[in-house]
Amino acid sequence: MTAFPESVEIIRAAALAADEKKAENIVAFDVSDSLAITDAFMVASAPNERQVSAVVDAIEDKLIQEHKVKPLRREGRGEGRWVLLDFGDIVIHVLHDEDRVFYALERLWGDSPKISLNLPEQAATSNADAAPGTSHAE
Repeated sequence: MTAFPESVEIIRAAALAADEKKAENIVAFDVSDSLAITDAFMVASAPNERQVSAVVDAIEDKLIQEHKVKPLRREGRGEGRWVLLDFGDIVIHVLHDEDRVFYALERLWGDSPKISLNLPEQAATSNADAAPGTSHAE
């Protein structure tokens, strides 16, 4: 089983919103084979509580405006160190850099397939790594 296309589309929109607010190390996993309760997890981090909150706000705004989805549950908003947004089919974790290192959530889902997020920086890096005159899309 793989994540529904709608879930992948929403996770990519969330990743783009996070990237636009300078979130770091944004990754997403297709956990649909491992968990019955959700299709995908996304993890992102930021260097301070204020930026964690800004990233969370941007994700919520984008998903509400463009995809008409609101979080079913939100945890950790007041502290700004680790915020969990549960949208049902996707779950998003935005953590302070220190907490991300400490909890190492990727370790839990590392066996699950990564979801390609198609972020601008990822595309630029992929094209820069390609041989001159080629791209990874060829």
